[in-house]
Amino acid sequence: MSKRILVIQGHPDPAGGHFCHALAQAYLEAAREAGHEVRIVDVAHLNFPLLHSRAEWEKGSLPVGLMGPRLDLLWAEHLVFFFPLWLGTLPALLKGFLEQVLRPDLVIQAGLTPWRKVLGGRSARLVVTMGMPAFWYRWVYFAHGLRGLELNVLSFAGIRPIRESLVGLVESPRCGHARWLARMAKLGQAGR
Repeated sequence: MSKRILVIQGHPDPAGGHFCHALAQAYLEAAREAGHEVRIVDVAHLNFPLLHSRAEWEKGSLPVGLMGPRLDLLWAEHLVFFFPLWLGTLPALLKGFLEQVLRPDLVIQAGLTPWRKVLGGRSARLVVTMGMPAFWYRWVYFAHGLRGLELNVLSFAGIRPIRESLVGLVESPRCGHARWLARMAKLGQAGR
């Protein structure tokens, strides 16, 4: 069964060429070949300001350049985020993007019944590249940066389940680059 998949490339370098980009491309190509409908948002090529106050987040208008990506979020059934680990968490540009597009009206709708999570029913995968061994980030640092993204942002918006693919030692031959590219293609083919 085909899915509507949104690939969110969160690497902040607009020049590309990083392993994070290769992983996203392997996923994207395999997903399309398998018959999934795929759209991509490349955060590094978007132009938007950072939010500076709660009032801006709650009542400010969404920048025109983010209206398309926001509609893509509503369109998608499955979200796949690709980003490098920077200072233990996602890059600031990706965080700024999420703050802009995940405004209160997209996260929850209040009414007479309990809040309805607008993005409920969607699933997500986080594909995170890092210089350290992935097990070290998970077991020593408790993957704290990912936990914040998963629990306080994605899960709060109703996105579940959220799966992870942590790619460690990305700048080392011990990373197993070919194996990871094949794994991304397999996940893309399955729409997971």
